[in-house]
Amino acid sequence: MKRSKRVLELGSGYGLAGLAIAASTDAFEVVISDGNPQVIDYVQRNININASTFGDTKVKSMILHWIEELDSEMLTFFKEFHECLAKTVRSLLKNSDTSEAIFLSPKRGDSLDNFLVKIKDMGLDYDLIEDYDSKVWNLHQKFRNENDTSWPNYDEDHLPYFCPINML
Repeated sequence: MKRSKRVLELGSGYGLAGLAIAASTDAFEVVISDGNPQVIDYVQRNININASTFGDTKVKSMILHWIEELDSEMLTFFKEFHECLAKTVRSLLKNSDTSEAIFLSPKRGDSLDNFLVKIKDMGLDYDLIEDYDSKVWNLHQKFRNENDTSWPNYDEDHLPYFCPINML
């Protein structure tokens, strides 16, 4: 990741993705956001505890309310929130070739596909990548094998897809 990159994690929960990005990349800034003030208190504690691992990357937390009463992991699951989320992504992306939003989201029936229609409606483009990490893909292949009993209730509909979203 280039030094000029700014990263905003939306609906972070406890901010694991943002903290990992801050610790393992050379991003200029990572902002970890959630709509729940109590969660942001925990995120800020985690930032303070892990500050020595971030190098020169600026890391901060913030409360970001872009829709009320929504559990962040369900953003692409509940169809009634797709348009609002797509508008939020559109408003946050710069009009440049290097600006992108990155989603990791399972298909969950037609929910992700419906969200991506809204993304297109906002004038954005995306790629949907199923096999983006060899470790994740190999586990997925193993668990969906009927002879494998290590995860008996595995539902391949919950495999997270990698979905970078850009300006057209």
